[in-house]
Amino acid sequence: MRRIFLDHQSTTPLLPEAFEAMKPFLAEDFGSPASLHQLGLRARDALATARAQVAALVNAESPDDIVFTSGGTEAANLAVKGTAYLNRRRGNHIVISEIEHPAVINSIQFLEQQGFRCTRVKADADGWVDPEAVRASITDQTILACVHHVNPDIGVIEPIREIGGIAGDLGVPLFVDAVASGGWLPIDVQGLGIKLLSLSAHRFYGPKGVGVLYRHRRARLASLIHGGVQERGLRAGTENIPAIVGAGVAAEIAARDLPQRIAHAARLQERIWHGIKSAVPYVKLNGPEPGPDRISTNLNVSFEFVDGEGLALMLDMHGIAVASGPSCVSKSMKISHVLSAIGLDHSLAQGNIILSLGKDNQEADIDFVVETFATVVSKLRSMSPAWDEFQRGLVDSSISPRGLSAPPVAPRVASAEQPERT
Repeated sequence: MRRIFLDHQSTTPLLPEAFEAMKPFLAEDFGSPASLHQLGLRARDALATARAQVAALVNAESPDDIVFTSGGTEAANLAVKGTAYLNRRRGNHIVISEIEHPAVINSIQFLEQQGFRCTRVKADADGWVDPEAVRASITDQTILACVHHVNPDIGVIEPIREIGGIAGDLGVPLFVDAVASGGWLPIDVQGLGIKLLSLSAHRFYGPKGVGVLYRHRRARLASLIHGGVQERGLRAGTENIPAIVGAGVAAEIAARDLPQRIAHAARLQERIWHGIKSAVPYVKLNGPEPGPDRISTNLNVSFEFVDGEGLALMLDMHGIAVASGPSCVSKSMKISHVLSAIGLDHSLAQGNIILSLGKDNQEADIDFVVETFATVVSKLRSMSPAWDEFQRGLVDSSISPRGLSAPPVAPRVASAEQPERT
């Protein structure tokens, strides 16, 4: 069966170059970087090389600003909790957007149980966070602001440069979760005023089991894992050298290939969105339109009168892998807090699908996906009581209301045009 992977936000395949670089450190060069012998020296050299490669990806001032962790979630926890614990005497207030990743939101909720306070800045209908709203939320007790670079649910690119400038002017460090953008968008931590930033290597063709926290030299952090002095005392435990080596190679290749990756994904994004909205009626794009305000890898689409989980499962039977809701909470069977925050109708949130593109997807893949979506959505709607009620004029569409008094008209699934949206 033909297999098409459109779930690159959950993970990406390991680059062959990264795998080859990792192999020696899984076998003959197995030493610990803390050891004084030759095997330890080779591990230390590999660790230093990877730091430099990752530092270059985000334009860090020094490789010493890079801290390796077990993943993006640990990096976010270290940034948020580590800042809070070490700066508690100065203040106990944190500002975040209301649509942050669960790693940030749950870290904040944990801190609130210990007496910290948080202001959650609202986002607009496209998920955009107003820099002036961040400014208005900062007080003399604020010790950290957190706004992601790209929202992993709806792909919106946040105005980090403006927010970083405001936070810097007010003396508040800015933490940016860049897991959804690392390796897919240019990141300049110095130019953007970012003091802390998290990455996850397996989102840009590196291995799982390694994350990155960029820490500006003046950002004060308390360690969360205690033991040895690894990672300059910020993250105890023997470093995962094979994974770190792979992350470094993936970062170097991402920096080299970034313009081509962006352009390629953008072409496919336009093709798949225009194809789906032409082939399937009653669909809604969540987040900004494809263009400068949206990362080129992400499409979040709601299909009315269809359950997103059922759609994802049926697409998988046709060889197409997509996500029904954000990958980090899909097992919980809950509607995305991001879709709720931007005011999306509950039924549309239930019919939510995320398609995330990668460097190896091709135009032929996209055309097959569009054709399959039309077939699968039609089949699922034929079994849907809500669709039947809509056909009989008992319920209306949230996407394109026609008025219950109007005679019901059954749209053709393969119609050439998408009904006008209000």
